Amino acid sequence: MKTILIALLLVSATATSHAAGSTDPATGMEFVLVTGGCFQRGDTFGDGLSDELPVHEVCVRDFLIGRHEVTQKLWETVMGINRSEFKGSYLPVTNVSWSDAQAFIARLNQLTGKRYRLPTEAEWEYAARSGGRKEKFAGSDQPDSVAWYDFARNKGTNRPYGPQKVMQKQPNGLGIFDMSGNVWEWCQDWYDKDYYYESPRAEPKGPDLGSFRVRRGGSWGSSASYARAARRGRGDPGGRSGSDGFRLVLPAVQ
Repeated sequence: MKTILIALLLVSATATSHAAGSTDPATGMEFVLVTGGCFQRGDTFGDGLSDELPVHEVCVRDFLIGRHEVTQKLWETVMGINRSEFKGSYLPVTNVSWSDAQAFIARLNQLTGKRYRLPTEAEWEYAARSGGRKEKFAGSDQPDSVAWYDFARNKGTNRPYGPQKVMQKQPNGLGIFDMSGNVWEWCQDWYDKDYYYESPRAEPKGPDLGSFRVRRGGSWGSSASYARAARRGRGDPGGRSGSDGFRLVLPAVQ
């Protein structure tokens, strides 16, 4: 099974890759090395929501993050089924809950011997902002070049219905695609609207308990405001939606 999995995923990576990156030999997935550092997390533009305040310094270590969201091809290869509402091998997998993502990661780790996981909320924002730059969206201060978003308000325009094939918009400054728009991305953390008041400076991992898990990045159906890199979303960890997906993280040192 492990040999078959790796062979299939190497084919998938060859079919979709069009940007230089580090290929994980266990699966063939492309990952980007994010060099750690410190940045000002939160609403640095002054037009966000109360849960994006106060702006505060956060530091993260080096990590590897998926160049794009987990695709339906990868999901189906690992899990054997595909519940996505909008079907397409190189579309991001959707209709997956936070709990579903954890089950996928556990199985992938068992098959490959790796330590895949979801990004923390701090890691996600740092990566989305091209390594902590002051960017409103993931790679730009304007959404159109980097994000699929706002279908409901723009019917009949070039903003199509449903998630789109990964890596079609421009990447951010680290060469990462679709961190603004396309699909909401689950993070590891529990959500707390007041967490920024007590967040530690080094490697914050969110509160110990909660009712909702963090989602980031907005989606094809949400407004540009939701696609901002600082915007915090939340979701029921057992809930599924045609707008929810995720991407993977690996430790920088295996």
